[in-house]
Amino acid sequence: MFDVLVIGAGPAGSHTARRLGELGYRVMVLEEHKAIGEPTCCTGILGKDCLNDFPLPPELIWKQTGTARFFTPSGQSFLLSKQPVQAYILDRAGMDRRLAAEAQKVGVEYLMGSPAREISWRNGGVEVIARNGGPPTRIDARVVVLACGPSNLLPRGLGWGDIGDSVLGGQAEVETSATLSQSKGDAADVEVYMGQDVAPGFFAWLVPTTPGKALAGLLCRQNPAGRMKAFLQRLYGEGKIRSTQVQVNYGRVPLLPRPHSYGERVIAVGDAAGQVKPTTAGGIYYGLICAEIAAQVLHDALQRDDLSERSLSRYEKAWKKRLGKEMRVGYWARRFYEGLSDRQIEDIVNHLRGSGLLDKVFQSEEFSFDWHSFAIMRAVGRQVGLPHLLRAVGSALLPGERASR
Repeated sequence: MFDVLVIGAGPAGSHTARRLGELGYRVMVLEEHKAIGEPTCCTGILGKDCLNDFPLPPELIWKQTGTARFFTPSGQSFLLSKQPVQAYILDRAGMDRRLAAEAQKVGVEYLMGSPAREISWRNGGVEVIARNGGPPTRIDARVVVLACGPSNLLPRGLGWGDIGDSVLGGQAEVETSATLSQSKGDAADVEVYMGQDVAPGFFAWLVPTTPGKALAGLLCRQNPAGRMKAFLQRLYGEGKIRSTQVQVNYGRVPLLPRPHSYGERVIAVGDAAGQVKPTTAGGIYYGLICAEIAAQVLHDALQRDDLSERSLSRYEKAWKKRLGKEMRVGYWARRFYEGLSDRQIEDIVNHLRGSGLLDKVFQSEEFSFDWHSFAIMRAVGRQVGLPHLLRAVGSALLPGERASR
């Protein structure tokens, strides 16, 4: 019997496994895909806070960036730039492989191409059945960590409910042209596109990675394939990419946490628990933070041989204490933005730029790529002109209401 069985070999799963392996536990990771790190629709942009807390070797960092160019629905653009470096563009698949290799160095076992299908409790532990086309593989463990994607049915089968809210994402690696990231003579490492025509209620991106390559993607509620086709055609028409004939990976991205992230002998981390920044739908940093918390809670519980639901409830309390405010404020901002029309987005951008607030917030020492509540609260606080902002948005809807367009 294993002490811990981790289902999913993404960053949160492998980090949890490694930390527990370092503590001397016998750990196995089940991964449904045959290769670690593929496929993915994650762009792999991490802030400096994340890299400080969870260092990665330089060879996994493709680019360092402190600039981004934003395109409004009308086509006007503006550049935000801040030094020192604010974010890092990573080899996302390479990161997954690196984390798995580090886990294996401390004795963690990996079983690839084996999706977990069933979980049951027996003999003072948990039995997981994995199937890979052949006879089912039965694995016994004292406790299970769900680090699978948000669409996986295992958490729902435990009675934990579904992710509170989610969005569809699509991304492709593209070949770039010499005009990439250039507008009016200014260059940016990241391009962000807003508007109903490109990504209603969300945004699209073009992120350079290695020479001649970039990642193009978007988030949307419906029709990601059609939206991606139109976005790629736009980039091609503007001379930024060399072809629209590319392979697009699609996935579901959580915006709210699952109602429960723990039960008897089971906890969930990362996307499986919905531990994602609602503003950008980035989940690597939050997943790693929660993996660290999960490993400590499990270590204590394993030492006491108390893996009851009550014992593991400390995990959810701890991660919500660390991330709860960020996720609540971020989701408020997310729904607020989603309710805006193109005209209202233009008005807000013009107000923020004209008042100088955008630069003030971006250049502030408190601004962080990883923690967004400060910037959001500054943008809507009375001290920076909330009445003007509300007049600018006019009839924009508040979170929880339906957008009427």
